Amino acid sequence: MFTTFFMELKSAKVPVTLKEYLTLLEAMDTDVTDGKVENFYYLSRATLVKDERHLDKFDQVFGHVFQGLDLMSETVNAEIPEEWLRSVSQLHLSDEDKAKIEALGGWDKIMEELKKRLEEQKGRHQGGNKWIGTGGKSPYGADGYNPAGVRIGQKTNRNNRAIKVWDKREFKDFDDNIELGTRNIKVALRRLRKFAREGALEELDLDGTIKGTAHKGYLDIHLRAERRNTVKVLMFFDVGGSMDYHIKGVEELFSAARAEFKHLEFFYFHNCPYERVWKDNARRWSETTATWDVLHKYPADYKVIFVGDASMSPYEISVAGGSVEHMNEEAGSVWMKRITDIYEHAVWLNPIPEDTWAWTPSTKMLRDMMEGRMFPLTLGGLERAMKELMR
Repeated sequence: MFTTFFMELKSAKVPVTLKEYLTLLEAMDTDVTDGKVENFYYLSRATLVKDERHLDKFDQVFGHVFQGLDLMSETVNAEIPEEWLRSVSQLHLSDEDKAKIEALGGWDKIMEELKKRLEEQKGRHQGGNKWIGTGGKSPYGADGYNPAGVRIGQKTNRNNRAIKVWDKREFKDFDDNIELGTRNIKVALRRLRKFAREGALEELDLDGTIKGTAHKGYLDIHLRAERRNTVKVLMFFDVGGSMDYHIKGVEELFSAARAEFKHLEFFYFHNCPYERVWKDNARRWSETTATWDVLHKYPADYKVIFVGDASMSPYEISVAGGSVEHMNEEAGSVWMKRITDIYEHAVWLNPIPEDTWAWTPSTKMLRDMMEGRMFPLTLGGLERAMKELMR
């Protein structure tokens, strides 16, 4: 079964290695799990999962391979055959029938009875009110009803009555294809880091202090500059129009970026960068900054991140005067080339699903101008973008 578990993880594209698998087996030989399913779950997760974005896939594979194991139980150590839990039919009870079904007497009693069932049951069971199976009144199994049961092998909730659920997936938001949220954007942004010690000497250099003290024979305190992320980031945000549908996600990205990067500068534009950008949308017509000034002020070692849905008329990119808001003297493509020529490390983050980009001509045009460096605003897309910026 452990071999099946390993192969299923590989099939789900969880990057597990043979060395990690052998480490897990070695740990199992020491009986570190104490014979408890919950301990095995956490041991295998800690041993085999190196990146939090794979936690959701790990949970799904664990549930598939060990379907029927009571993950949260501290009193049960057994394996429930999947065949017993295969749903053939669902039990339909009236409210009156449900009201007649009583709980077994609390958690301790339920787990004690489950242990007995596992020792006694010899085959698959459907219906009834005792054995582990499907479509019955038993407290153990799937697709039935009991006011205080343990849901085992059932993919979704039906009655909101289970007191323990094996199939619960705790880390769904970490999936590569899930749109970003405040709790995991920072995880992806932290990949864009280059540390150096700079600034005032305020941090205790413990190694230097020990060496100096040993050499001189008296306390010789050494200080050093704090280690900081020296990556400098310049962000351009598309605002207004169709971007109004993506305000929440972009706000979360902006908030996380400000928290992660000490050297962060940002400006706004609409649809495509032109000769002017701005910092305050309420004053976008009265307080703007010449794009040339931005390009002259911030040196080429800045990492540039465009954030926008790239959805507009193609004329806004390719034709002088094509902007929907003003008569731009030069086409947006001219300004895009100037920016990408100066900043070698530049990416475009797009909140629109990647599989729809081919249907929008303007998106294809901007992606070509970025030489393919357009990424979806998902955790996986953001990680790919950060890797590109660090090249």
